[in-house]
Amino acid sequence: MVSGRQMAYTYLKETVLTDPEMQGVFLSEQEIADRIGVSRTPIREALLMLAAEELVELVPKRGARVSPLTGREITELMELRGIVERYAAREVIAGDRAPLRELRELLGRQRDLTGADQAREFIAVDHLFHASMISAVGNGLLERHYDGLRSRQVRAGVTALFAQQGRQKAVLDEHLAILDAIAAGDAEAACTAIDEHLASTLKVLLAG
Repeated sequence: MVSGRQMAYTYLKETVLTDPEMQGVFLSEQEIADRIGVSRTPIREALLMLAAEELVELVPKRGARVSPLTGREITELMELRGIVERYAAREVIAGDRAPLRELRELLGRQRDLTGADQAREFIAVDHLFHASMISAVGNGLLERHYDGLRSRQVRAGVTALFAQQGRQKAVLDEHLAILDAIAAGDAEAACTAIDEHLASTLKVLLAG
């Protein structure tokens, strides 16, 4: 059975903290408690966990504030993703473990999510596209580490979609380049495609 604290933690991390409009906003413990049907105590406990991850700031006499993504944090996020994703690409190609069917299905799902009102779902599938490659490596610790980036990654991704017209199509093209390189068994081309994808996202975010 899921505890109230875990329920609150998951809700905050997966729903509230992935919303770009919540950056810098102070959270109402009572409103969140009412929304998910728990008392305020597990909300406070969940906020303490998120503060330890530096996803929220606890401000005396004000409460919990969603930590904005700074330019430095965005840059570091892309650098860290690059390290992990390049490693994963090399490993799955070398071990012939690339999840090609899953990657193609996820790319197909993304192509159907082109509306502005579908931006968060588009980026949620975007995360799955990359995470499926990490999962295929078979390193549980690496997979959990990468999943820990999810809330920042989704928030940054949604922000990028609204920051540049045509960004959704560009993401699809960049994902296709990664998929084609992996399917061809070309690790260097896959790493180059990953670098170009992350660099273009970073450029959009820092310019916005």
